[in-house]
Amino acid sequence: MRRGEKEKEEKETGKMGGALLTVQNLSAWYTDGNMILSDFSFELAEHEAAGLIGLNGAGKTTFLKVLSGLLPTFRSDGIYFCGSPANFRKQDFKLCRYTVFAEDNSFSYFTFREYLAYVCAAYAREVSDVSELIQGFHFEAYADTLLRELSTGNRKKAFLITAFALKPRLLLLDEPVNGLDFQSTEYLYRQILGYKEYGTVLFSSHILESITLTSDRVFVLEDGKIRQTFERGQINAADIREALHDDNDR
Repeated sequence: MRRGEKEKEEKETGKMGGALLTVQNLSAWYTDGNMILSDFSFELAEHEAAGLIGLNGAGKTTFLKVLSGLLPTFRSDGIYFCGSPANFRKQDFKLCRYTVFAEDNSFSYFTFREYLAYVCAAYAREVSDVSELIQGFHFEAYADTLLRELSTGNRKKAFLITAFALKPRLLLLDEPVNGLDFQSTEYLYRQILGYKEYGTVLFSSHILESITLTSDRVFVLEDGKIRQTFERGQINAADIREALHDDNDR
């Protein structure tokens, strides 16, 4: 079977593909002598939705910052994207990923439409029709409002709409549910589930529902390391909650 036919079959059956991103023995820190991530090894598959969960301070946001090229103080024994050595801070990798952070006050004097046009130009993409995404996130009244004038939830929607319109090969979401209303949260879950048609999504969350409803795999973080991994078919709120409680009891 040719590669294109195999990928199509995997998408249709919900089967994950080969390795998209491999990180070997990653360590990261903000100040010398204070490791946030230590000996952190991680692999993401093509066309999967993976969830990161852990207590505050476990290292979820730090890991996403490293992947996003925003934290230069790290080292690793090996980083591979699609089987080839990669550098998180190089342009070729940046063009394959997009990150939505839990809080983002950048581009405050852009409207959503101006921001979307800017991002699409930066990624050398045409601006796509986002009317369905705008309606799904109930953002119709805010598309031409300055980002600085939006509430936290609506600002989050602006970045989420941009992310799902851009469709990068690797989509990173940091606490994407925070600030969203119920209907937008439900729509977000559907978008995450459907994203596997285009690429891989990795998202962090402290809300068990978002993890259990959307993830093919769940990684439980503790003290900057992956303590436990739940595979598809093993993912349920009770077991994940028990793992987190075990972390808390230590």
